[in-house]
Formats: sequence, C-alpha cells, structure tokens
Amino acid sequence: MSSTSSRVVVFTLDDRRYGIALSAVERVVRMVDVTPLPQAPAIVLGVVNLRGRVIPVLDLRRRFRLPERSIALADQLVIARTARRAVALAVDAATGVIEYAERQAVAARDIVPGVDYTEGVVKLADGLVLIHDLDKFLSLDEEQALDGAVGGT
Repeated sequence: MSSTSSRVVVFTLDDRRYGIALSAVERVVRMVDVTPLPQAPAIVLGVVNLRGRVIPVLDLRRRFRLPERSIALADQLVIARTARRAVALAVDAATGVIEYAERQAVAARDIVPGVDYTEGVVKLADGLVLIHDLDKFLSLDEEQALDGAVGGT
C-alpha cells in the first residue's frame, strides 16, 4: 500500500455507508445484549462484556442524527480503539474493507466546516462513503461523563 492510499472498514446505517480507519478496528462481532449505563452521555447506548472487557457501545444513529430504531439481532458491533479506550459501534452491518487513493477523498472541511468527527467523503463508483475520525467522536464532556459512568474502565 502506498502512502497516498488509506484503508477503512465500511459499515452501514440504514442505506448510508460510513468508514473508520482499519488501523483503529479490532474486530467485528455479532450484536450482544447491551446493558444500559446510568449517567452515561446520550451517545452511549450502554456497555457490553466482550471476553471479560467492559466496553461502551456508542449510538452512531444519535451522533449522525439518523432516525432511532431498536437494536436487531442481525446488527453488528465494530470493536475499535480510540486514543483513550476501546469502544463498540452499533451498526446495521460491517460490509468490508476498502482501500482508496487520497484523490478519491474530499476533506470534510471543504464540504461542511465544523463537523469535527468527519474526516471526509470518499467517492466510489457505486456511491459515497463518509469517513470518520474515531478519536473525535466523543467530546471532552462526553469522555468525562463516560469515565464517571464506567468507573474509568
């Protein structure tokens, strides 16, 4: 892979495609029971226990202002790492990994300035993929509230 290309894990929410850097993703697993977490930020659906690790589940629908829906057994969790913690992203489906050249991407700041967690948009032959920066998903206030809610795990 050359320095002018990137790899992202692509996932769907409704009929929209999103991506996060492959380097941030640990694995994709089937949906499991999510335990609600009192006092967690609104973006946090709850926590899951994966192989002895308690991991917060982020509600991407809420962050992206998509219509909310109940979690389905067919949904998946993308287990990923931010600079501070492991997180699980509740998605409809992880559809694979794509590699794209920098020239295929448009920086988010060139489209809509001020959307901090979106890095850009990749134009593919079959549509667009919004690329997100997982380290910017949670605001500082959300990080601190989550730390308090999970006891710093």
